[in-house]
Amino acid sequence: MSTADEAVICFDDGFNCSQAVFSAFAPQLGLDRVTALKVAGTFGGGMGRMGETCGAVTGALMVIGLKYGQATNDDKAAKEKSYELVRQFAERFRARNRGCLTCRDLLGADISTPEGMKQLREKQAFTTMCPKFVHDAAEIVEQLL
Repeated sequence: MSTADEAVICFDDGFNCSQAVFSAFAPQLGLDRVTALKVAGTFGGGMGRMGETCGAVTGALMVIGLKYGQATNDDKAAKEKSYELVRQFAERFRARNRGCLTCRDLLGADISTPEGMKQLREKQAFTTMCPKFVHDAAEIVEQLL
């Protein structure tokens, strides 16, 4: 089973999009699953259901940071590498998903409002659209690693 499929299973089990992506990769990068779930827990729904950057995207960016991020103030090469991978990730994710990175644009409604949430629930966006974003994000980051 691919890591992208594991991420979708995690999402289907009730974790948010960011948790699903980040926790699927964390153990292979030296971070335990429980800690990964906690760290990513506030990023779902476009950062705390604000409709901003998609949680699947933020989860993927945390994976890139965990693998390649700058850990010392003089490691400029790590910083540049991680930023370049973020740009590549964003380009590929946008190409697959309407040119968007934000939750509200991807879903076509604003999750931060009662009206938007109602609309998204009625069209079952969280079971029909979000698993694709989770899979796409995990698959792209898997390719980049």
